[in-house]
Amino acid sequence: MKSINILITATVFLLFTACNVHIKNATTKSVMINGNCAMCKSAIEIAGNIKNVALVDWNKDTKIATLTYDSIKTNQEEILKRIALAGYDSEHYLAPDDEYARLPDCCKYVRVNKSNIVQKKAKEDHSRHNQDSTSEIKKESITDTKNQTTQEINQLNQIFDNYFALKNALVKSDATLTSTTADRLHTSIKTVEMNKLSKEEHVVWMKIMDDLALEAQNISESKDIAKQRDQFMTLSESMYSLMKASKQESPVYYQHCPMANDGKGANWLSKESAIKNPYYGASMLTCGKTVETIK
Repeated sequence: MKSINILITATVFLLFTACNVHIKNATTKSVMINGNCAMCKSAIEIAGNIKNVALVDWNKDTKIATLTYDSIKTNQEEILKRIALAGYDSEHYLAPDDEYARLPDCCKYVRVNKSNIVQKKAKEDHSRHNQDSTSEIKKESITDTKNQTTQEINQLNQIFDNYFALKNALVKSDATLTSTTADRLHTSIKTVEMNKLSKEEHVVWMKIMDDLALEAQNISESKDIAKQRDQFMTLSESMYSLMKASKQESPVYYQHCPMANDGKGANWLSKESAIKNPYYGASMLTCGKTVETIK
């Protein structure tokens, strides 16, 4: 029996090595991914593997996955995002709740994630509120509770609000205000808890979150209004994808300026149907039109 196990292990190792030969520019990383059984192993590896580009080998005993991938064509983040969308949490990305719920019973691992910590803190804050009799503390606690409830209803509301504030700062052609507002947007991007997003939001979020954060950061670090507007073009495209996937309480207007971007045109999103152009401000405030209404 011992010799058979050794033979099986050697065969698996040789197959794994042979597959790696086909991956150019190979980088190897080890990452913790939650799961239970052989069925989990199959699902995790199928979700992460791309022929000649990425290979995942997950150990059900240690919960450690070895990721080998072509660093020119993909990266660790993209592989872990695909695995998360299959229902498996890693140390970097959380699976959508509905995808986890679809896992077979034998695959439903114990989830230990950020949301548990947030919920525990909210209960502690609420307990402290009940023990404190001063009206001012009560007022602050009620506000915190309302903010927490809003955040749970839609993780993305704060991001949308900061985006619209950023657009308004560009309409005013105020580079300093634009930088400050972009910094707030960047902070709100970093605080999103992916496990609380809907499936549609989660799929889009994992595709655009890195670009969105980088674009907001670039705007915040610049004091040049022209450069800020250039970054706002690409940021708006990412934001459009996210807003389309999220349910809006009121209409959002997707607007287009044909003159921006050296005559190639550029888009933005607005809570107002009236055109207020963020790419030109007062010099061509009403240049543009609404091309889509998102509801």
